[in-house]
Amino acid sequence: METSTTPKNYDMTTEYNYGDATPCQKVQERAFGAQLLPPLYSVVFVFGLIGNILVVLVLMQYKRLKSMTSIYLLNLAMSDLIFLFTLPFWIDYKLKDDWVFGDNMCKLFSGLYFMGLYSEIFFIILLTIDRYLAVVHAVFALRARTVTFGIITSIVIWVLAILASVPGLYFSKTQWEATHYTCSLHFPPESLRTWKQFQALKLNVVGLVLPLLVMVVCYTGIIKILLRRPNEKKSKAVRLIFVIMIIFFLFWTPYNLTVFVSAFQDSLFTHECEQSRQLDLAIQVTEVIAYTHCCINPVIYVFVSERFRKYLRQLSRQLVAVCLAKRLPFLSMKRLERVSSMSPSTGEHELSAGF
Repeated sequence: METSTTPKNYDMTTEYNYGDATPCQKVQERAFGAQLLPPLYSVVFVFGLIGNILVVLVLMQYKRLKSMTSIYLLNLAMSDLIFLFTLPFWIDYKLKDDWVFGDNMCKLFSGLYFMGLYSEIFFIILLTIDRYLAVVHAVFALRARTVTFGIITSIVIWVLAILASVPGLYFSKTQWEATHYTCSLHFPPESLRTWKQFQALKLNVVGLVLPLLVMVVCYTGIIKILLRRPNEKKSKAVRLIFVIMIIFFLFWTPYNLTVFVSAFQDSLFTHECEQSRQLDLAIQVTEVIAYTHCCINPVIYVFVSERFRKYLRQLSRQLVAVCLAKRLPFLSMKRLERVSSMSPSTGEHELSAGF
């Protein structure tokens, strides 16, 4: 989301204004964003929606949420889906250059956007801690890593994500700009810079520093244990979560750092129009990279987890059988019996990385 300080508003999917409250005109940069973002976000929406729905179906159908890791992976997919749910409305807004959904919907979708973002970060942190407990403190983990504890911690995470998204929800509102409505963050003018810098710091602390700290501490302990007592099953269990964490950093770090530099550019640089324009373009490009992350987790599961691939093939055969059963009733029993031959509980080992 952006802070509205100029007659034209294009950046409606991030917290930050691509243009600061300066005489520097950035018509070309905003037009670039209006042309670039809608088609790319449409691709992200379609592939992210399909991928994360498949993850939810696999977890519900074959894992039955009987482990804490499965619960966290399900919530991670739900975070991505909530984030993706807001994209069609921002796409429509950018295409029309007019917010047509009203003030309440502006606040709602802004809040959902931030809630999806922060909940994803928190669940990735939880998954890392979960792997750490399973490998480094295995005896304690047998008592602590229960389904009940997974549900309780998931509820706590959603509450924290809602709290983190409150400023975005509260300050978002529509505003008439001569010929059209905008939907953006409107911070109090007397504390505009303070709020922008606070939002940038919050995003970087929660979305970069905290996950990095957790990863370093947890995986240092995990690597020490695996070097002393090599275990193939534990290594496979750690690999999936490690890849999820690394990919998260690769996709989100450029955007987080660019937003930080943009919010503090007056303190870091001498304010020049060309420099500010370059930051605007950098935010738009890194924003696309960051949002593409919504499509990536399902792809990681396919390439890293052999068990997920097996479940996905099983689910595909079952869906095909159901479709055929509707069109060819005489094949229904035989086909359904064949595709249901694998027990839903097959492979539900606690050392698996959720799959």
